[in-house]
Amino acid sequence: MDYRKCAQEIYDLVGQRENLVSAAHCATRLRLVTNDNSKVDMKKLEDVDGVKGVFSSNGQLQIIIGTGAVNKVYEEFLDISGMTAATKADVKAAAAAKQPLPFRMIKALGDVFVPILPAIVAAGLIMGLLEGMTKIWPDMANSGTYQIFHLFSNAAFVFLPILVAVSAARVFGGNIFLGAVIGMIMVHTDLVNAWSVASMIEAGEKIPQASVWFGLYNINLTGYQGHVIPVIIAVWFMCFLEKKLHEKVPEMIDLFVTPLVTVLVTGYLTLTVFGPIFSTLEEWILVAVQWIITIPYGLGAAVAGAIYPLTVVAGVHHMYNTVEARMLSVPKGYNTWMPIASSANFAQGAACFAVALKTKNQKFKTLALPSSLSAFLGITEPAIFGVNLRLVKPLVCGMIGGAVGAAVGSMLGIGATAYGVTGLFGFLTCADFIWQYAIMLAVSFGVSFTLSWFLHRDQTDEGEGEAVAEEPALPEITCEPGKVYAPIKGNVIPSAEIPDETFAAGVLGEGVGIEPEEGVVYAPFDGEISSTTDTKHAVGISSPDGMELLIHVGVNTVAMEGDGFELFCAEGDQVKAGQKLMTFDIDKIKAAGYSTTTAVLVTNSDDYPGLEIKAGACEPLNCVITMKAEEAAEPEKA
Repeated sequence: MDYRKCAQEIYDLVGQRENLVSAAHCATRLRLVTNDNSKVDMKKLEDVDGVKGVFSSNGQLQIIIGTGAVNKVYEEFLDISGMTAATKADVKAAAAAKQPLPFRMIKALGDVFVPILPAIVAAGLIMGLLEGMTKIWPDMANSGTYQIFHLFSNAAFVFLPILVAVSAARVFGGNIFLGAVIGMIMVHTDLVNAWSVASMIEAGEKIPQASVWFGLYNINLTGYQGHVIPVIIAVWFMCFLEKKLHEKVPEMIDLFVTPLVTVLVTGYLTLTVFGPIFSTLEEWILVAVQWIITIPYGLGAAVAGAIYPLTVVAGVHHMYNTVEARMLSVPKGYNTWMPIASSANFAQGAACFAVALKTKNQKFKTLALPSSLSAFLGITEPAIFGVNLRLVKPLVCGMIGGAVGAAVGSMLGIGATAYGVTGLFGFLTCADFIWQYAIMLAVSFGVSFTLSWFLHRDQTDEGEGEAVAEEPALPEITCEPGKVYAPIKGNVIPSAEIPDETFAAGVLGEGVGIEPEEGVVYAPFDGEISSTTDTKHAVGISSPDGMELLIHVGVNTVAMEGDGFELFCAEGDQVKAGQKLMTFDIDKIKAAGYSTTTAVLVTNSDDYPGLEIKAGACEPLNCVITMKAEEAAEPEKA
């Protein structure tokens, strides 16, 4: 094989240097990230001497060359292109960076919040329970036990900017301890607590100020408790600045100069620019809210109920306490904003609950169920950030349900005698409107749950089109490292007998062939979908211990262009053993003149020299391939 010639042809066919972002390799594949995949001639790439296959996965162009040869081709490729070597992690990061900006922003928001959701859920549930119990037993608020548990319930929310800052620094690639410092600056005790501002304004107290930027303007010395967006913006800037300083500052003084400049510049900008701008936007929203909720016939309440979750996303929903305090300051006044917020929160919980009941993704289900419970008790951040915002449709369904419920609540004239408590515990503050409040929550729940139930589709359900018959229950199995179960019912044959030269020669890895009796492919182990094909005839799945499996239905079935195939999974999905991944029409494949023999190959089998093949008739989830862990080599480290 002429490695130089192979590398040169690949380089030309992928669009040369101007179309290349990053390049790395694994044991068998050249992994590239390109600026524009449309400039890549996939068909000609497959015809290059030395290339055994080409496919796109997770934004990466993966060119299969084979063990040993890929290293040499990669070296020549770097020499020809002038690029520097990258790791597989670098390539993944480069592929993610190519996603559209809105997608990246939403993903970043989710990545920031998911790790801290357990803390928010715990604090939220404690807070909700305490609020409810003190309404039933008012004297409990004077006990030492209450004070201790109240401290627990407040901790995650009082210091939320610190949690967010640490998580954001991790997501944006900065020093998490510097991120924590920025979060601490934003809630420092020298600043007026953000939740005290409303009461100070009501009491006519003056908010302390400081002159900044050489007397250019003054800022209010208030904290950012409960805020999200300004913290994330500040930490994003901090990470950007820190990285630039690491590049420019000499190593000898980098340890001292970079942290010092990063904290000084970011901290000052946060308190003088990011924070004040956000506070100004907050004031505008307050004025808008006060105008909206005065619109008659429930129309204003419906608009407020719809947009309320968006203010939660922006982290400005605590500002509504000012509106509520003003409502209650009027003699015999009722807090009519609380029912709006309660309806919106309950609707988001209902949308999340529908996802929890319908999803087949167990990991997502365990996140959605407690998040929905938290929302029913009035704490919606876990449901919104962890589930609904990430999936979008449930967020919209919740907004619609919240709008309808809020309109009903407004027309029924519901009012509360306090603020800060929503959801189920809201019954305790709406004692004069018990049945009306129950109707409002029921409407919010019903509309939101129904819409979310019918509109939500797992990624594994996308494109399903029509309802399919329920799959027969598969046996319960225990997944063990290195153990692969039969993904298809049929007769197992040695891979050498697969009627395809590439599969039979083991170019794509060792494994078996299966002559299918039924056109259903199941997940052979718990893992992550690493790749799918546009023509739906093949799927790649990776196990937690690093095994990469390719399930390729039929021989040359790529030419069918998806006709007769249906995928029920997508790249990045977490799947459980026995979960349906694909269906295919055996008769259509045969009628088209192709073999139905399915290749089940461990594409990184060179990492497992102790691979043991078992053959014979099999049912789905009976053992097919076992890797002797004690004889396995360490996986390749990039």
